[in-house]
Amino acid sequence: MSTLIEQLKTEIARIAKKEVRAELKQIKQFAVQQRSENAALKRRVTQLELALKRAGKAQAAVAVPNEVEAGPSLRFRAGGFASLRKKLNLTAAEMAKLLNVSPQSVYHWEIGKSRPRSSQLPAISAVRKMGKKEVTERLSA
Repeated sequence: MSTLIEQLKTEIARIAKKEVRAELKQIKQFAVQQRSENAALKRRVTQLELALKRAGKAQAAVAVPNEVEAGPSLRFRAGGFASLRKKLNLTAAEMAKLLNVSPQSVYHWEIGKSRPRSSQLPAISAVRKMGKKEVTERLSA
């Protein structure tokens, strides 16, 4: 009787192992497929992020040109405006007061996020021609 029980146990174990192997094979195939799809999606996301970054740079270059012509002698460059303010030892608020604009506008002009209107360019040109003494006199008045 014990040999029958032993044979039954070994047969059950053999069949169970066979069933588990078949199920594991399917699970492994599914896992491989999922890993492959994940890798493909990661590659696609990387490509899209690069394309988005390139498009953003291209749009920024088109939207905010470095130099804007406003008549034959009036032009604006963000870097030149920032260096002018530093040369005159002015804060953004003081420069804004001279030009009758908000300090936020001055900040945006300097970083190139926006540019002054053509009506504001003559005032900027006038400040370019001023010296430190004249600027301090105008601010104190």
